[in-house]
Amino acid sequence: FLMMRRPPRSTLFPYPTLLRSPQLAEEHESPLSRLTAEQIEQLGREFDAIHDEVYADLGDRDSRYIRSTIKLHRELVLAARAMLMGSHRKPLWLAGTAALSLAKILENMEIGHNVMHGQWDWMNDPDINSQNWDWDTASPADAWRHSHNYEHHTFTNIRGKDRDLGYEIMRIDPHQKWHPVYLLQPFYNLLLMGFFEWGVAVHDLNRGAIHSGEKSKEQVLEELKAIGVKARDQAVKDYVAFPALAALAALASSRGSVKDSRSAFKSTLAANFTANIVRNMWAYSIIFCGHFPDQTYTFSEEEVADETRGGFYVRQLLGSANIDGSPIFHLLAGNLSFQVEHHLFPDMPSSRYSEIAPRVRDVCRRYGLPYNTGPLSKQLGTVHRTILRLAFPGGKARPKPGPYRPSEL
Repeated sequence: FLMMRRPPRSTLFPYPTLLRSPQLAEEHESPLSRLTAEQIEQLGREFDAIHDEVYADLGDRDSRYIRSTIKLHRELVLAARAMLMGSHRKPLWLAGTAALSLAKILENMEIGHNVMHGQWDWMNDPDINSQNWDWDTASPADAWRHSHNYEHHTFTNIRGKDRDLGYEIMRIDPHQKWHPVYLLQPFYNLLLMGFFEWGVAVHDLNRGAIHSGEKSKEQVLEELKAIGVKARDQAVKDYVAFPALAALAALASSRGSVKDSRSAFKSTLAANFTANIVRNMWAYSIIFCGHFPDQTYTFSEEEVADETRGGFYVRQLLGSANIDGSPIFHLLAGNLSFQVEHHLFPDMPSSRYSEIAPRVRDVCRRYGLPYNTGPLSKQLGTVHRTILRLAFPGGKARPKPGPYRPSEL
């Protein structure tokens, strides 16, 4: 089985190699190094208190929020599917595609991602539960929970440990050794944007563990089978079943013809494909803006070797970035536009992030820490600039923000 063989170092997408460069290490001193051990532990206690206060206050308004969000998603899906029954008519195609795109974004970001994080497990609802929920995307739930909830949120921005730093195929940090394959990353980055759900599904397989033998052939085959089942279900739903229903509806109409039926099938298939691309591009943009803009720090394994609870909080704070926006924007972003708060408290209901953000900023102010945020255009622009620049040899860390000051927001 070829996937189990260790390839030569010159293969495409080489395993990330870190540069041991004193210049890079000293270019931008991490704010973590400027805090005393006592300050770090006190900061940890303050963040623990915020978490515990919110959890003690969870109740009916929170459960109403997630249930109403799920209801809104289902209503959007029904409206979209109904309009796409007439998708061979351009106005219905446009309206149906827009509604379906919004529904898929809402389900992926605010519902699926956050339910599978365990944010609503406190409700003890067997349906709205991290272990039982599955989502309308290519990643099998179990594989995603391990690679994202455990690996990424435990080892956030630790070079050589957090596989989400560049998703194992891109150079997004100057500490990472350059390889000629990265010359292509501006191009396959665009492919990743459009087919993000599939990139994440393959990423969840953990290529490094496969080649090192950490994953057995049987486990790899089982995970590939799970992806295949999700791919089949996705394809049947979006590219066979619903286009066929639209074709039948067109044929059954009073003036229906075989030509209309074929047109309805093709136009509904195109609408579903478009909605999936829109959802993927949106998810990519929100997630990349939360992790890879200029403002964020990465860390060596040595820096976090003796990390305490307080140090964990500081690393999450420095390794994440927010996106400014309206309440509707935050809803469609799954409240991952509050990526700082999400990484501090990944099990906290997302609807509470906007409420605790002022308290997080106050902690940053008092401890002289940055609070990373900016508009979508700025955050996404710096991400793509980094991907383009680091496709070539060299590169250095971009300037980092100073301590948070209230006038900055």
